[in-house]
Amino acid sequence: MEFLIKAAQLILSLSIIVVLHEFGHFLPARWFRTRVEKFYLFFDPWFSVVKKKIGDTEWGIGWLPLGGYVKISGMIDESMDKEQMAQPPQPWEFRSKPAWQRLIIMVGGVTVNLILGMFIYICILWVWGREYLPLENVTWGVHASEVMKEEGVKDGDRILAIDGRTPRTLEEAGLAILIDGGRSVTLEREGERMDLQLSPDVAERVLEKNERGLFAPRLPFTIDTIVAGGNAEKAGTFLKGDRIRAVNGTPAAYFSDFIDAVSDKAGETVTITVDRNGTIMDLPVEVDAEGRVGLGPKPALKEFTIATEEYGLIQAIPAGIAYGVETLGSYVNSMKLLFSSSGAKQIGGFGTIGSLFSPTWDWHRFWQMTAFLSIILAFMNILPIPALDGGHVVFLLYEIVFRRAPNQRVLEVAQMIGIVLLLSLLLFANGNDIFKSLTGKM
Repeated sequence: MEFLIKAAQLILSLSIIVVLHEFGHFLPARWFRTRVEKFYLFFDPWFSVVKKKIGDTEWGIGWLPLGGYVKISGMIDESMDKEQMAQPPQPWEFRSKPAWQRLIIMVGGVTVNLILGMFIYICILWVWGREYLPLENVTWGVHASEVMKEEGVKDGDRILAIDGRTPRTLEEAGLAILIDGGRSVTLEREGERMDLQLSPDVAERVLEKNERGLFAPRLPFTIDTIVAGGNAEKAGTFLKGDRIRAVNGTPAAYFSDFIDAVSDKAGETVTITVDRNGTIMDLPVEVDAEGRVGLGPKPALKEFTIATEEYGLIQAIPAGIAYGVETLGSYVNSMKLLFSSSGAKQIGGFGTIGSLFSPTWDWHRFWQMTAFLSIILAFMNILPIPALDGGHVVFLLYEIVFRRAPNQRVLEVAQMIGIVLLLSLLLFANGNDIFKSLTGKM
């Protein structure tokens, strides 16, 4: 069921983004009296699910949910309609329009996606505000990832600064290391301030081990959930509100410590020490085949003091735009991580994107993901790669600067190369997803 919910959110999100992107091309094309032959959500090789012709344009929905397109008359695009291009140019065709008009048509989709992403962020801040856990409120320190532990960070350390700068949250601290190249970590350990110098290859090793985050807030394990049908419920001795102290005599007062203590004891019976209203009790329970006993902690929102930024509509506008610019900047900076063997393994397709959505239908998360994907699509589409909008823009800029159009054969070959590159990337990305799914690393 979770898979279907995530898939539905992914399809709806991409449909919104793609349709509005294509309208970004369609509207300026019509303003400049350029004929648009097709407007499709999803691709329609061989047949379409729905289609209806209105005026000169065939509107439809294809069966292959990999995007969408508009077919503009007199333009070399993925349709590779050489027969049309062999005819004399017509007044309503793309190729007959001034270069500046063609440029506006080509950048329309990217422009709409940028505006859409920022508009959604404005609405999110206005409706929900922005909640976050301030670094200073991470009361019990951090649970460090495996790589961070190798670098010398210990569970319980409090992060103070990265390269002399104080991040606002643990997530920002991780991004400062991975994306901004921060290598000096200032932390507090048992009341003492100290500095750690991270290895130059720390980002590469994080990618190699597929770690999703460098730091997580250390969370005291107060039982809040006893999973129905789980071994803890079957034991009948655990109560909501019990505080975990140890597993088999080894201290495990924090949720991360508890997970580490039981995850490798599948099939064994362990003794869990709990504090129940000041009374210490030892409770035996069997660990299941997945290394779990069926206990859940209080949500972080109940254990930490969460900061909330609230925005009126007027305040949300500049804050939402800044949010979008920040998102774009972080994504552009993160691209450098892909140019390594470990980074290339992180490239994901629709499975990876779908996994980022909530397993339940959460509109807040849905719109956050839609804004993020819209901004990322804008950036990816403006890259100077043939077959993408950015590739067409490069040739149009060449025409504007040198006052002559590139040879049509050159445009056709470039388009074919671009299509091959994009299909190869698509296969590689989704192949990565399949491999991760088979190996349990998704």
